[in-house]
Amino acid sequence: MTVGKKVGNAVARNRVKRVLREFFRLSQDRFSCLADIVVVPKRTLDPQRFDLAQADGDLRPVMRRIMRDLAPTQAPLERS
Repeated sequence: MTVGKKVGNAVARNRVKRVLREFFRLSQDRFSCLADIVVVPKRTLDPQRFDLAQADGDLRPVMRRIMRDLAPTQAPLERS
C-alpha cells in the first residue's frame, strides 16, 4: 500500500495507510471478491482527522458497487 507525498509527511501518510488497512481487514468478510483495488486519497483529506468511521462511510458504498458489478462475472470464494 502506498500513499503519495501530497497527503502529507511520513507520519500523516502512515496514519492513512493504517486506517485503510484496518478498514479492509474488518471488511474482508463482507467483500469476498478477487480484485485489485486502488484507493487514491482526496487532496482535501486531513490525515489528522481521518479515522475508521470516515473510511467506512466513504469506502463502503464504493465497495458495494464493486461487488455488485463483479457479481455476474465472479463466483463467491469458498472458505475452508
